[in-house]
Amino acid sequence: MSNFVAMLDACVLYLESLRNLLLRLAVGGLYRARWTERIHQEWIAALLRQRPDIPRTALDWTREQIDAAVPDCLVTGYEHLENGLCLPDPDDRHVLAAAILCHAGAIVTYNLKDFPNAALAPHGIAAQHPDQFIEHAFGIDPSAVLMAVRNHRASLKNPPRTTEELFDSYLRHELAATVALLRPHAALL
Repeated sequence: MSNFVAMLDACVLYLESLRNLLLRLAVGGLYRARWTERIHQEWIAALLRQRPDIPRTALDWTREQIDAAVPDCLVTGYEHLENGLCLPDPDDRHVLAAAILCHAGAIVTYNLKDFPNAALAPHGIAAQHPDQFIEHAFGIDPSAVLMAVRNHRASLKNPPRTTEELFDSYLRHELAATVALLRPHAALL
């Protein structure tokens, strides 16, 4: 198990396909994934606004499964750090506070502008787009990333997806570099 800790922002947990891949990378030992109950509340609320047809109970079940998949994933007790932090969007201070408390090296997010390097670097943290994060993971252990993607595709049963369909979902989530790394290995996935 890697000692590298990454805080997952709500925007990456919101997207089912990306969430599944990031969790499989964590379960595979490539990094230690962390988040908070507040982050859960954010992605669930956003999904309910976008998709009111999804029952809240289904999303609560998903949250429970996510937490069960990754030991020690929930960060608590970070609230006292929030007021001393300055970010473009004050509502994001809790993410940085939790990242500081759990000694994360990265915050994985699409909202890079909300986590400027000047605010994160003093804490030894970098904001990383999920594509960059997965690309770095591939550079560390390509076989573990390929296994995570293969397991991700195998888990998709209703409906099942071809490798190309999975790549298409990754591309919709702005994972072009990830797909470029995976495509030469498509037969293994």
